[in-house]
Amino acid sequence: MRAGHTAPPAKKPFALVGSDTHGLTLTAVNASGRQAGLAPGMRLADARAICPALLTAPATPRADADFLEALARWSSRYSPSLNVDGAAGLWLDITGIAHLFGGEPGLLADLERRLAKAGLGVRLGLAETLGAAHALARFARTTPCIAAPGTLSETLAPFPIEALRLAPETALLLRRLGLKRIGQLYDLPRASLERRFHSKEAAERVLRRLDEALGTRGEKHAPLLPAPDFVARSSLADPLISHDGVLAGLQRLSHELCGKLTRAGAGARRVVLWAARTDGSSLALEAGLSAPSSAPAHLVRLIKEKLETIDMGYGVDLMTFAALAVEDLHPEQTGLSAAARTPGPEKLIDALVSRLGARTVRRLFPQDSHIPELAQNTRSAFAKLTAWNGEASQKPPRPPLLLTKPESLAVMAEIPEGPPARFTWRRVNRRVVKAEGPERIAPEWWRTLDGGARQRTRDYYRIEDEDGCRYWVFREGLYREPDEDRPRWFLHGVFP
Repeated sequence: MRAGHTAPPAKKPFALVGSDTHGLTLTAVNASGRQAGLAPGMRLADARAICPALLTAPATPRADADFLEALARWSSRYSPSLNVDGAAGLWLDITGIAHLFGGEPGLLADLERRLAKAGLGVRLGLAETLGAAHALARFARTTPCIAAPGTLSETLAPFPIEALRLAPETALLLRRLGLKRIGQLYDLPRASLERRFHSKEAAERVLRRLDEALGTRGEKHAPLLPAPDFVARSSLADPLISHDGVLAGLQRLSHELCGKLTRAGAGARRVVLWAARTDGSSLALEAGLSAPSSAPAHLVRLIKEKLETIDMGYGVDLMTFAALAVEDLHPEQTGLSAAARTPGPEKLIDALVSRLGARTVRRLFPQDSHIPELAQNTRSAFAKLTAWNGEASQKPPRPPLLLTKPESLAVMAEIPEGPPARFTWRRVNRRVVKAEGPERIAPEWWRTLDGGARQRTRDYYRIEDEDGCRYWVFREGLYREPDEDRPRWFLHGVFP
């Protein structure tokens, strides 16, 4: 059964139909269709001539690929290293894991039972190499089929040549040469095999596939997802059907995971809770952190809100809590008691991101510029903090609220080289009673080299009007400059 299609009655021939350069062809056929003489790749017109009662549905390759990838992710209960194998297969590296299921036969039996419960037929093969496992899963007489250690040569000898994962034209040429079984390649001189092909590369591909299947040559295979270095896993004898039970399991896993992080001197920057339901479905809840952390309570808090909105279905029987991204967590003095600790903004930022989304919450980061509007920029709350050597104490007080763009002022009582005595801002006249300054900021002349607008010297003042309101204003330009470049006044910020 393929993703996105409802299986027809088992006794009726059924096939999925796709289109290629030859027109409409069958892409998949059920057991009844195979018994009627149908096969994938057959043209639809020929298939209907053979089986007029054939039921069909349009093929959905993209949906099938998405379903296969989702099935591979679900299979992580059996292996941290997994991937898709072709258009209808998976491979799992179960090295060091089979004993958790009572051995290799127990693991395959459990996998077959769960897939059958989800309505999926499966053929299983287990061997020391990926190539041999591929052959057993697709060409063995029985399933599941397990190759005993050290018996790959004898096990694969009677298998057809197509089991070596060769291109159809290569397999056809080998059959024309009388080489129909894998065992026939064992004693054949390699030089004579190369002479039978049109090119040396084609013969090399056959020999490479043979060596990979027998384990005499290594085969590179990248997993779908890299296995995390820090992970805590819990297999449950009785499924958890309530959110409270899953939350309790998450708390146990969080302490185990944070213990591993602490011993390694690392902190998590992104975590994921993966839970497998008994009906074969699964859920994955991810959370990011603005700073590395190994605090179990904080990690649980980030996942808890998302967990409360998830349907547990028929229960959860396997949970995995992993740190997908980690950074070094440098030790720091936090005080002799909990009351002496000064909390940072990270927990608040993480809570806001968990509720509002990563794209909504942003942070200010310093930049190397004396121009106030260029001294900071906004980036994602999860962006890595950079080292900053600036000393804010050396600068005069700056207002906590800066305007998005400095607003022009109409100065009515202007004092040369000094603050204004009166000014108008947003149609309201204000009289200045106190002033501090100036704080002179020279223009960044190098910005004009790239064609930027000419900048002028700024003199900033902290002023207070008769109503007690405090402002941060600046004069752009100097009085000694030409008359056409007379200084202009702007309001840049407001003090509380």
